Amino acid sequence: MERKKSIRVGLIGCGFYAQNHLNAWKHMKARGVELVSVCDLDQKKAERAATSFGTNFYTNADKMLASEELDLIDIVTQAESHKQLSFAVFEKGLAAIVQKPFAPTLPDCIEIVDKAKSCAAWLAVHENFRFSHVMRCVKDIILKGEIGDLNWGRLTFRTGFNIYKNQPYLAREKRFSILDSGIHILDLARFFFGEVERLSCETQRRNPNVVGEDTATMLLRHDTGAVTIVETTYESKRLPDYFPQTLLEIEGSSGSIILKPGQVITVTTKNGSYDRVIETSMLPWFSKEWCVSQEAVLNTNLHLLDCYRHGVEAEISGRDNLNTFALVEAAYEAASSNRSVQPLRFPH
Repeated sequence: MERKKSIRVGLIGCGFYAQNHLNAWKHMKARGVELVSVCDLDQKKAERAATSFGTNFYTNADKMLASEELDLIDIVTQAESHKQLSFAVFEKGLAAIVQKPFAPTLPDCIEIVDKAKSCAAWLAVHENFRFSHVMRCVKDIILKGEIGDLNWGRLTFRTGFNIYKNQPYLAREKRFSILDSGIHILDLARFFFGEVERLSCETQRRNPNVVGEDTATMLLRHDTGAVTIVETTYESKRLPDYFPQTLLEIEGSSGSIILKPGQVITVTTKNGSYDRVIETSMLPWFSKEWCVSQEAVLNTNLHLLDCYRHGVEAEISGRDNLNTFALVEAAYEAASSNRSVQPLRFPH
């Protein structure tokens, strides 16, 4: 792919979380990103985003794709629309970034990956938890061998934060917590511990006002023999509530890493222990409540931009994300069948 001086970006979906994507692309202007146009079925949302970020706006994605000269499309809509929208993007010869979850089901995800391949289109999934600065620091400690070979872990996302206020549609999802927050934590399990041999899962619906499961507890055995516990819930009644932080306990053959609230990493090695406090550099568009997530979005976009410019697959390519989504499907199957499940595996 020929390197371009300026990357012209169009964004589809101007809802609550898309504001972080919009701000991230705007922040990257000095890196040669031009946010050209936005699209949303809700004209007020589209107009509001266009006014705030100085772009053209559309209420029809096909019209935007036909009318604008674009390179890269960021799809930040609900999962049900991802296949149709990504197909339209690929058929125009453009690249796509698809918000997680990649699609409602694994077969849909596979179709999107296959379509991208048939169109020779660049594709990535916006799986951002692994790109937060603190998670990259944990990964770096692991790669340096400070705690030896990994053998056990607990990855925890527990909150009672009212996510329904800004995203009310989540309460109506039949497949809820695993596909919304759990997919992030499962991806982190892969990121740190590698691929998964088998998985078991227990789900709960603790809030009577939601349709799907709001709590999931999963047990993973990785190819290396390491075992991880992955927890996700929106019904944790505890103060302080550390939303949207993910907490970690990782044990290795010669030490451990504990990621505590406030982004404090405690590392124990054979030579003793030490603490590192990971600070999030606040940007004008960050908020105190969401800064960890907003930083992760920006870091993800920076990674995606670099990969797209150089014509290489992203760390979070569509094909790679199939292995994360396969864990989601395995979790739902394990919960419904009361047995451990071997997830499908896709070559990188």
